[in-house]
Amino acid sequence: MTDQKTSRREAILHALVELLEKDPGARITTAGLAKSVGVTEAALYRHFPSKRKMFEALIEFAEDAVFTRCQVILQEQDDVTVRLQQLVNLVLVFAERNPGLCCVLTGDALMGENETLRKRASQFFERLETQVRQILKEGDIRQGVRPRTSPARGAEFVLVFMEGRIQRFIRSSFTRLPSADLDESWGLMADSVWAQPAYA
Repeated sequence: MTDQKTSRREAILHALVELLEKDPGARITTAGLAKSVGVTEAALYRHFPSKRKMFEALIEFAEDAVFTRCQVILQEQDDVTVRLQQLVNLVLVFAERNPGLCCVLTGDALMGENETLRKRASQFFERLETQVRQILKEGDIRQGVRPRTSPARGAEFVLVFMEGRIQRFIRSSFTRLPSADLDESWGLMADSVWAQPAYA
């Protein structure tokens, strides 16, 4: 019984993500979602008490997927430049593989929803920025790889880069991939973030 409930919950979330991917600008209704899943609205609410809870579940999934992998990067890589490059690649590839989720994390799919939910989604990027800032601080302390500006400003710059690529992905109807030409772009990023060559 528990497995069936979990499976149905996953089916609902999967259908929600698919709807967001097919029509990023459309407002999702529980009636439309129930129809997509093949259940009644009442059945939908048995698994999620509100649409807000569905979106929160998607945000939690994204956080778990990205930050669990982020911890692996931090454990496996000591070099600050490699850490940061892999983190950026992780986020952009995750976005690329989950177009519908991008609309939730950027708040595009949450227009008209509860403001608390939009703030909840923004925490994903705030947490990312904190992680990048910590990487830059540790790079300066442990390796002497100093950012051109403060770690806070450097982290802000990196986040603008990532968020910009994700927003462009959404705006292009998911045709302009976030990870496209990333190696070349990363070279420019590295030169902008660090005061000394990041390849030394």
